[in-house]
Amino acid sequence: MFAYISRRIGVMFVILFGSSFLIYNAAAYAGDPTEGLRGSTAPQAHQKLIALIRELHLNVPPPARYFIWLKGILKGFTGHIDLGLTRDQNPVSTAISNAIPITIRLILLSFLLAILFGLGLGIVSALRQYSRFDYAMTFIAFLMYSLPIFWVAVLLKAYLAISFNNFLLNGKIAPLWILSASAVSGFFWAAIISGTRKRVFAIFGVAGGATAVILTLLSVTKWFTHPGLGPITMLILGLAFAVGITYLSTGISNKAALRSSITVIIIGFLLYFPVQYFLKKDANLLTILVMLLITIAIAVGVAYLFAKIDRRPVIRTSVFTSLFAGILFIIDKLMKTWVPYINTDAIHQRPIPTISQSNDLLPEGNFWFSSLDTVLHLLLPTIALILITMAGYIRYSRGTMLEVMNQDYIRTARAKGLSERTVIMRHAFRNTLIPITTILVVDFAAIMSGAIITESVFGWHGMGTQFNLAVHNQDLNLLMGVFLFTSSLVIMANLVADLLYSALDPRIRVVGKK
Repeated sequence: MFAYISRRIGVMFVILFGSSFLIYNAAAYAGDPTEGLRGSTAPQAHQKLIALIRELHLNVPPPARYFIWLKGILKGFTGHIDLGLTRDQNPVSTAISNAIPITIRLILLSFLLAILFGLGLGIVSALRQYSRFDYAMTFIAFLMYSLPIFWVAVLLKAYLAISFNNFLLNGKIAPLWILSASAVSGFFWAAIISGTRKRVFAIFGVAGGATAVILTLLSVTKWFTHPGLGPITMLILGLAFAVGITYLSTGISNKAALRSSITVIIIGFLLYFPVQYFLKKDANLLTILVMLLITIAIAVGVAYLFAKIDRRPVIRTSVFTSLFAGILFIIDKLMKTWVPYINTDAIHQRPIPTISQSNDLLPEGNFWFSSLDTVLHLLLPTIALILITMAGYIRYSRGTMLEVMNQDYIRTARAKGLSERTVIMRHAFRNTLIPITTILVVDFAAIMSGAIITESVFGWHGMGTQFNLAVHNQDLNLLMGVFLFTSSLVIMANLVADLLYSALDPRIRVVGKK
């Protein structure tokens, strides 16, 4: 394993050297940073031209100039890497280090949710091949895949930001919107559950009617202007998800896991009011981290209480349930912060932002104001990235799952009398992840290079913005800094994908040459 990793890292340096040399020379020959000064009649233009040539070493041919840049990179082995200066005389390393956290914040949540929904919907679509749900998912996936992200972003700005902010002034849902949402809900649940035509119509009526009733109640009570969950709603949601998580993790037949999950939710319900004391405005990330560790400890303790043997799946189920309960507490607190947040002068009843990654006018010192501001600024770009990214995962996971389900070992598992849930979750799902791993890891590395269009539309200043600035300003140092980070990430992603293969498939072992 060590020999294999060492060999791959050596190959990585060779690839980086060759590709960076080609990119540097191509970019150097393609543009002339002095073009704007050469024909200028402005005072001191000639002096500025001479200074720029000296500063950027433009009197040196690009192939030789590359090694001047490379010399600064090689200083990284001594701990003093030098990426050069941008055209604004700022260190490239500072510009990139400031952009990386912004890009991570922008794409991490959308990437994880796209994987979750994409794989889930794709696998369910494969298990219901040629059903109404399968046809619906195929249509939606192709539709989302064909949509340009800038058009999706503009629509989200118009309807999910501007129109929704106008809606929040009174919080009443128009009857047409209630009917439309009810119809969509009816079609969705009828497609998922499916069955005979009579059953489909019944499901459509029940789901659509329930949606209409819920939306009407929310409209009448003006819930959208004063949102909240409360302990009772959290208990109901928690119990529903406890059953669902147990079914996916171990199966309902595992009574120890089911009782452990339900007990965790009940403990969370009993601790609802004591927990509120710790979720004050002076809370911080350390407070959340400590509460997270306590939550996991309680979940593990409950699992040990109910499971006498084979504790591992029970602990897993209990921990996942406890994490969901913790998320409900955070959501409930953010909802309670909603009214004072939108009434601040910085927000002024327009809570859904359309641009920028934060509101600089927001009062400082309130952790929940800052958290809600971060969440709301992430809302639109996250949805845009999810809709576009998820489509490919739906199609790929569907095709991979169909291929796996036709394998001999799946038929053998069914012939042995294993339940369908066990066959799918324990045998099929894990093997479905093997070919998808490469796509997921490399996609993450590619997105980390910067969601260029999304950042531009929503006014974020991440890696995509730095790339745009480098190209527009013919800033070779900044361009090479972005390229170095991106290419290193992509190459390392391929190494991680190879290592994940061995973790997902015991038949695969990564070894070095003997």
